[in-house]
Amino acid sequence: MSAADFEGINLPCNIGAERSVLGCVFADNARKGVLGEVISSLRAEHFYLELHAGIYSVMARLYLSGTRLDTVVILNECLREGIFADEAEAAECAKELMDDAPSSSAIAAYAKIVIEKYMLRSLILAANDIIRNASSETDDAEKALDFAERRIYEIRQGEEDRSLTHISGVVFERIKDLTELAKEAARNNGKPVLRGMETGFTEVDRKILGLKASELLIIGARPGMGKTSFAMNIAANIAKKYRDKAVCVFSLEMSKEEIVSRMLSSEALITSEAMTTGCVANEQWGSITEAADILSQLPIYIDDTPACSVTSIKSKLRRMKNLGLVIVDHLNLMTSINDYHGNRVAEISEITREFKVLAKELNVPVVVLSQLSRGSEKREDKRPLLSDLRDSGSIEQDADVVMFLHRNSYYDKTDPNKELCECNVAKNRHGETGVARIGWKGEYTKFVNVEFKQTENY
Repeated sequence: MSAADFEGINLPCNIGAERSVLGCVFADNARKGVLGEVISSLRAEHFYLELHAGIYSVMARLYLSGTRLDTVVILNECLREGIFADEAEAAECAKELMDDAPSSSAIAAYAKIVIEKYMLRSLILAANDIIRNASSETDDAEKALDFAERRIYEIRQGEEDRSLTHISGVVFERIKDLTELAKEAARNNGKPVLRGMETGFTEVDRKILGLKASELLIIGARPGMGKTSFAMNIAANIAKKYRDKAVCVFSLEMSKEEIVSRMLSSEALITSEAMTTGCVANEQWGSITEAADILSQLPIYIDDTPACSVTSIKSKLRRMKNLGLVIVDHLNLMTSINDYHGNRVAEISEITREFKVLAKELNVPVVVLSQLSRGSEKREDKRPLLSDLRDSGSIEQDADVVMFLHRNSYYDKTDPNKELCECNVAKNRHGETGVARIGWKGEYTKFVNVEFKQTENY
């Protein structure tokens, strides 16, 4: 933002703080590596003056590449990129910055000032965009509200005004991440390292490497297979392991009381029938009380608003602090704020695209349940296929991971593996596909990790 004035408003900045940050790096001259104190939070676009932004961009890129940060190297790279007209101008600028530089130990304090001024400028620009958008969206207040919330949320998350980034910085950042991952894998005896949150189901986690941020995961199944129970089991497992992360459940089919009743049944190992009828033995009340105490302390939030839209879900999620996981049950009951005149395929296509955008925008895994068509039940092998996803092929297209639940004993009453459930990872954008086997305790609506004796059917 190089303009000193924006529609009559002086955009906030602190040129002295910007100079101090750069001066600290120049004065450090590769001795202490002070840039490392601020590199994770301070970006080039945070600087008000383009000259300062250009110099910092060079410094950051050199630092991430592992290059020794001395004055000669920095100025040479700045000259190569055309930030200075000649060596004399570059040397003079560096000398002025070093002369004005405070103690290098103060770099974090000055970086904080630079970032805060940037946030205020971003807020002014966002407010202007919101006014302009609200003036044009005269017929759709919902869209205008979503736009306004998104712009403010982007500023809070530090995602405002992301510009084109040279590939070199991204490459070196990825190499840095890969190096850390390789070290962790070595400590794990060469076994794959989960990149996301553990679902609590070992074989499933091996396939998908955990629930990863910004991914859209679809869990599909025919009615009666336990997809809601599976999702609620994952919600409880995640909430227990990651206590600092909020798990938000949007239930369009069941009430929050029904959801909690199922979770109590799974946690206390009390049959769902007993939870429904109240036929609870005296000795079971201890387990119920203990389960209630455990669940009540978990960071799980439930919304049972019927027929809600992605826009309304997004609005509620933006207000959540430390969001970790979103679960929606289920896709086929969702509605769009746009009128598709009965074209359900187009409507579902838009909804799945919005869920993928939501996952990326909030940087959390979003798990969406989906019913399947009757196609699988007409085949001899009733295991679901991607083509069985109801209403739209875009579900498969937009999802990063698609998993199908299938229990053969549901159809074949003679199957000896009555407690076996197949979780078929049919699509996995960043990993392998295949079947993970888990246990099913139907009376408790609970999935578990169990080893099964394989029969000729499996």
